[in-house]
Order: sequence, then structure tokens, then C-alpha cells
Amino acid sequence: MATRRASQLITSLSSPSRFPIGRCLSAFSSPDLPREFTPKSWQSNPQCKCSINKAFSFQRHSFSSKIERNPSYSLLNSDDISYFKSVLEEKCVVQDEERLSVANTDWLRKYIGSSQLLLLPKNTDEVSKILSYCNSRLLAVVPQGGNTGLVGGSVPVYDEVVISLANMDKIISLDKVNGILTCEAGCVLENLNSFLENEGFIMPLDLGAKGSCQIGGNVSTNAGGLRFVRYGSLHGNVLGLEVVLANGTVLDMLGTLRKDNTGYDLKHLFIGSEGSLGIVTKVSILTPAKLPSVNVALLACGDYLSCQKLLVAAKRGLGEILSAFEFMDSHAINLALTHLEGVTNPLPQSESKFYVLIETTGSHEANDKAKLEAFLLHTLEEGVVLDGAIAQDISQASTFWRIREGISEASVKEGACYKYDLSLPVEKLYGIVEEMRLRLDGTAKVIGYGHLGDGNLHLNIMTPEYTDNILTKIEPFIYEWTSAQRGSISAEHGLGFMKADKIHYSKSAEAVKLMGSFKKMLDPKLILNPYKELAAPFFTDIIHALNISLHLLFIPYPAMPNIFS
Repeated sequence: MATRRASQLITSLSSPSRFPIGRCLSAFSSPDLPREFTPKSWQSNPQCKCSINKAFSFQRHSFSSKIERNPSYSLLNSDDISYFKSVLEEKCVVQDEERLSVANTDWLRKYIGSSQLLLLPKNTDEVSKILSYCNSRLLAVVPQGGNTGLVGGSVPVYDEVVISLANMDKIISLDKVNGILTCEAGCVLENLNSFLENEGFIMPLDLGAKGSCQIGGNVSTNAGGLRFVRYGSLHGNVLGLEVVLANGTVLDMLGTLRKDNTGYDLKHLFIGSEGSLGIVTKVSILTPAKLPSVNVALLACGDYLSCQKLLVAAKRGLGEILSAFEFMDSHAINLALTHLEGVTNPLPQSESKFYVLIETTGSHEANDKAKLEAFLLHTLEEGVVLDGAIAQDISQASTFWRIREGISEASVKEGACYKYDLSLPVEKLYGIVEEMRLRLDGTAKVIGYGHLGDGNLHLNIMTPEYTDNILTKIEPFIYEWTSAQRGSISAEHGLGFMKADKIHYSKSAEAVKLMGSFKKMLDPKLILNPYKELAAPFFTDIIHALNISLHLLFIPYPAMPNIFS
């Protein structure tokens, strides 16, 4: 049977599959997602209205996670507004409630802050003046890019001042010999990729949120994405950064050299630091050449072990042309087919438990296509693959990618969605999905998908509404299970607010202590993105310091509870 299917597949590959490397459809085209936020409707929703006296809330949850506002932070006043208007254009000092509602709310509509001020600087000097002033006034701030994160890292917890880099969207230069792009942090990823494609290059990362996310946010969260298996992480592709520290100091590390072994490579401190050490304002990044031959295949596998075998076979059989290896279980595929408009099943006769999307990118179309066809024929004959299809044109390729990239969008249409982003050994990666299905016992839909080529699982758990009962079945079990496999509780989404006090599941006490030393050195007043990343130890430390100071001044002050115990 496998041989017959293989023969049918190869026979069907009569026309060339030539299409541009850029995805044609963005996963974020739904009105539920960032590009089409509807602040007026949120404004009328009482759940969206927060004051600084309320604890950070989770919209549509029947529970709330409460932490106390750090009392050492100042409250915004009219003098502050006047200063910011003297530094920025008046239209860049935003107090409009509708625009603030968008800045205060993450795209999942799960985390809602209560900032009263949104600042939109246009250059590094303005960012420097803002931070210098906020640091002197003890005004907490939250850097914000495209606000497409999933862990509450880019929205305020209380009344922190939001600093958006959206106006800093200039492309500074492109070295066409070496493929080195230098740009401002507010450049949207999709716009950068479009610019580069016209010049014969591509961005080394590709995300479902590319139409909204900004390169500064990508760098600050060390975003991974769909091309990681081919081009690696931003730690390897970012050549230089310009960063503004908490006190307004501009740290110029905006080098474009491939090799520079003089001293510590400080830029790596800021890649993945989620805006907790400084605000990235400029980026220089190595961009690979745009290659002319791109092929996309969707394959069906009978079990997870076959997916693993297929990955090994792809690395050996496709080698240097393999550019993406994405897996989805049948529950994820069915969810996408149910909720995404205009998407049809490329393998209607298949009822497999797992699906794998493979993309190859190379320089010789005939050779690359022949290599992919031979690989598929071999895996079909070996029984590793049960069925499959190769995209014959741009429309089919878009459909394949639309299914994979649209799973996240489809999942939020089910109601409440608990999203987890885990890094695990590939052979153990799907085990947590099966464990959660047993643990939840039919009370929730559980799907697993992600970047199998680099061991990154996206685990989504969907219920009609958020409840304490469901959450207690998920956490801390999911973190304990991941830790037991020596995995990471955040593969590419970061810690944000959601996992700020969970870092110990992935990092040793010694490592966290060292991270704390860097934080205290670079942001001693803790104004940058508070309550996140290393939130627990630092919030406790500053309250302790505040209690000591007040005691020395003989001012009565009630002891603050350790809310992280």
C-alpha cells in the first residue's frame, strides 16, 4: 500500500512548485487579534476598566492572581505630563482612553494593566530623556513593541508608563555584500522581510505574528519561530544592538562585524531579557540570501515515534536545504480546519494522528525538488509516512502554512485558552500532551504542535472559561513535569508576568542569583518592566529595603507580606 501511495504521489508531481519564500497569509488576520483591536468595544466592557488600586487582573478568568503594587514607585502627576510634552511632540504623549485600552491589554485579552500614559518616542535621544526622568522620579515603565506576546510581558501590571517603539521604524542601512541589516527597533518584522526580499535577502526568523511584531520585541524576547531549524537563534544572528539603560545611558553596541573578540559580548545580556535590563532601540542583524527554490510538503504519520523517525530522516536526506520542520497532532489540525475561513484539508483521505509540514529552501530548483521527492518516496516505502502532498503552487503552499500558523488563532476561538511554550528533548516532547489529556479527563481540549526540529512544543488547553479548578490541574504539574525532563518552561515566549515566579523550574538558584546581580547593577531602582522576569526576588528585596529605610527614619510602617512564598 505504501508503495502504491508513493507511486501516486510522485506521479502527481508534474508541475514545478515555485513560489516566493514569504508566507502569503498571516496567522493574525482575525478581528480577535492585534491588528484589528476594537478599543471602543473594550471600553464598554467593565472587565477592561482597571484602576491602580486594583490588582493585576485576568480578563474572563473566574480567578485573579493578585500582587501588591510596589509602594516605592511614584504616581504620575501633571508635572510629569508637562515634562514629557516638553521632550516629545504633544501627539506622542497619549492619554486617550481608547488608545490606552489597547496598550494596557495583551492580544489574548488575558492580562490588563491600568497605565494612564503611553509615550511614543521617535528617536534614541527621546528614549534616553524619558528613562532618565522616570529613573529620577521612580516612575516604573514598560517597553512595548507589537504587543503580540503570550505571557503578559509587554503590558503594564499597574500604572507603569508604556513606552512604545512604534514610531522608531526606520531602516538605517543594508550591507548588500554581507547581508547585514541595521534598523530601528520599531520596524515590523513583515515589513523588514518585504524590504529584504526586494534586495535578495530574507530575515532569519519568521513568526505567525510577523505582521504586528517588531524587531526590538523579537530581540528582547529572543523569538524563535519557523526558521530556527535552519538559521538558529537571534543570539547567533544579531550582530549589534543599541540599548538605553534605566538611567538614560545610551549603550552603543551597534557593531556589524562578524568577528569581534574584544572583551565581553554584552549584547547577549539584552537578547531575551524582556526589557528588564534596558530598552533596545537599534538592531544590526545578519540576513541570509533569498534562495530561489522553495518547496513545501504536508505529510501524515501514524504515531509520534514516526514523527521522530521522519525528523532524523529529513536531517540526513534533505540536509542543507531543510528550512522548517513543524508538527501538529490531529486535534490541532482539526481545530484549524474548523475555525479558519477558506482553509481545506490537503489530505482529505487521511485520518492520521500526526502531521508534519516540511519546507526546503535551496538554490537549484530541479535538484531540490528531486531530493524532496526521493525523500518522500523513501519514507513512504519505509512506512514512516502514511500519506503526503507537495504544494504545486503558491496557493497550496499558503494553505499548508495557513493551517500551521493559524492554530494559535483557532485555539482562542474555543473560549478560554491556557497556552504553554515548552522546550523538551524530542523523544519526550509529546509525553506532556498525553499526560495532560489523562489529567484533565475530558474536561478540556488539549492540542500539541510546534517546532519539532528544535524541540519546541506549543501546548494549548482550551475550556469554555477560565477556572481555578482547571488551572490547579495544570499548574504546577506542567512545570514540574518539564523540570523533571530537564526541559525549559519557556522555549521562545519568555517569562513575562505569567511565569515570573516560575524561573526556578528551569534555572538553578545560583544562575538566578547571578541574573539578579546583573539586574541590580543595570537597573538598581527596578523601574524597567517590574513584576516580570525576575519579579519575585526583586519585589521582595525592594519591600525589605523600604521597610528598613522607614524603620531607620522612625516612621511606623506595617510589614509587607511575602506574596511570593
